[in-house]
Amino acid sequence: MPVPDFLTQSVTGGAPTLGGMLLCTVCSLVFGLAVAFVYMFRNKHSKSLAVTLALLPATVQIVIMLVNGNIGAGVAVAGAFSLVRFRSIPGSARDIGSLFFAMALGLATGMGYLFYAFLFLLIVGGAHMLLSVSRFGQGGTDARVLRITIPENLDYDGMFDDLFEKYTRGTELNKVKTTNMGSLYELTYLVRLKGASIPKEFMDELRCRNGNLGILVSCEQRTREEL
Repeated sequence: MPVPDFLTQSVTGGAPTLGGMLLCTVCSLVFGLAVAFVYMFRNKHSKSLAVTLALLPATVQIVIMLVNGNIGAGVAVAGAFSLVRFRSIPGSARDIGSLFFAMALGLATGMGYLFYAFLFLLIVGGAHMLLSVSRFGQGGTDARVLRITIPENLDYDGMFDDLFEKYTRGTELNKVKTTNMGSLYELTYLVRLKGASIPKEFMDELRCRNGNLGILVSCEQRTREEL
């Protein structure tokens, strides 16, 4: 079914008018609130960034209108404004993606293409929320961080290889450090278990092997979210 021409045409039609600017600003604020809601959906967030996302499309839109058709200059100025937050505070991948999402909406409304901006919001925002509730991109649940404490007189190289072969699908020694004034070693492994749970037999055999010293098993820490 063909889309009516008035939906696909720019509401500014060249030089922006007062009515067109007000209409675009209102739409930008509504779209910005929608972007902020998508960003906050199942995500730890700060109020400052949520407010920034709500206002960013309107900010970009007014910059685009004021440069009067010079899109390159408008994008450069608006991009510099939006990335100020990350000059001193590292942002996560989701933070940066949401900022570019809001900027793209502001660019579309600044050019007067409100219908295209609305379609873009529905498609990208919907995909964002759908991927958030799905398991897309998640690592396996069998990965664990294993910390084993052993006496200093034990040779840790290959000490637990037979147990790892029996209970895990793969093991990697990530860190070795001394504790208790150098009398103990703490070994940190990344292991992938053969099942979702930690077998009690595995823990018991490790305790027998390391002299019943401390053993800690925790979920894998994912620290690669920041860009």
